[in-house]
Amino acid sequence: MADRSILIVDDNEINRGILGEIFKDKYNIIEAGDGNEAMKEMVARKDELAAILLDIVMPEMDGYAVLEAMQAKDNLNDTIPVLMITADTSTEAERTSYQKGAADVIHKPFDPIIIDRRVTRTVELYDNKRHLENQVDDQTRVLKKQFLYLKKQEEKLKSSNEKVIDTIATIIEFRSNESSYHLKRIKGFVRIMALTAMNNYPELGLNAHLVDIITLASAMHDIGKISVPDSILLKPGRLSNEEFEVMKSHTTRGCEIIERIKEIQDKEYYDICIDITRHHHERYDGGGYPDGLKGDENSIAAQLTAVADVYDALVSDRVYKAAYPLDKAYEMIKGGECGVFSPKVMACFEFARPDMEKLVIQTKEAEAAEKNMQR
Repeated sequence: MADRSILIVDDNEINRGILGEIFKDKYNIIEAGDGNEAMKEMVARKDELAAILLDIVMPEMDGYAVLEAMQAKDNLNDTIPVLMITADTSTEAERTSYQKGAADVIHKPFDPIIIDRRVTRTVELYDNKRHLENQVDDQTRVLKKQFLYLKKQEEKLKSSNEKVIDTIATIIEFRSNESSYHLKRIKGFVRIMALTAMNNYPELGLNAHLVDIITLASAMHDIGKISVPDSILLKPGRLSNEEFEVMKSHTTRGCEIIERIKEIQDKEYYDICIDITRHHHERYDGGGYPDGLKGDENSIAAQLTAVADVYDALVSDRVYKAAYPLDKAYEMIKGGECGVFSPKVMACFEFARPDMEKLVIQTKEAEAAEKNMQR
């Protein structure tokens, strides 16, 4: 006996018998004398039904009503092909049948060979469609697993990048006699200003992903100082012209160091690290170094890091000076005493000022508490 069934729905027993004879060698034949009975059979046997042959004119619940009920019942006519059997040859009858979800319309009186072929063709089309949908579902599941795996690998790579950058940057902190909170402030300042820029200046092209990368990469800005002699790096007084040239070289030497660890870095992180390290001493009027970039020739990542670096230098104790008060540091930068910065970056700096000052206070309190515990 066949594994699949055809449901024949017609209030005329003779018509059901004729149709049953045509398909009895290919399918199990299930009969229903009205629409209500047909719906019960569909729900009970929906997984085994290959097709439904449905008469339009029936008492109580006609064929159109059955199509509507199928659509309301989990869109059954999307998974089980329905072929309407009707003596009405009008265009309106065909149009209504198709609009309500029928797969085909067959007119009475029907020819056994023609109806057999049309049913076979319709069943094959639906089977192919179902097979294709299953393949798509399977491929979607595979792709989802692959996506989750790649996402996990991406997170591991990101974590590795962060550890590499933080480890190297911490070495520079120790060598420069700078507080461990220096990097926390630099990254915090950059993030605060970058989020402000993202929300107020969409033309700068920042998004949450880039803000994360720029924030992390900003920690690498002074990596080149590892190549500067202690006599210059830790000098408490003013640097001579020759010494200042050596100090300035930390921008290009930093790029050389980052180049050596290129293979263990994600390309996007690498590119932004290089950019920030080389250009965080450039100025908007072209008066910076090493390349004398002017205006928007310098990236927003390097510009934000430049302001963060200057601001932290002003509000922190250094071997050559005591920390400036927060309001004084703010006025010095806004007044151009520390070089010229982009008007947009300055607007972000002004807007972000309260949060940046709060971060300075928090980190200095934490640093003082840490020193008290060590005594």
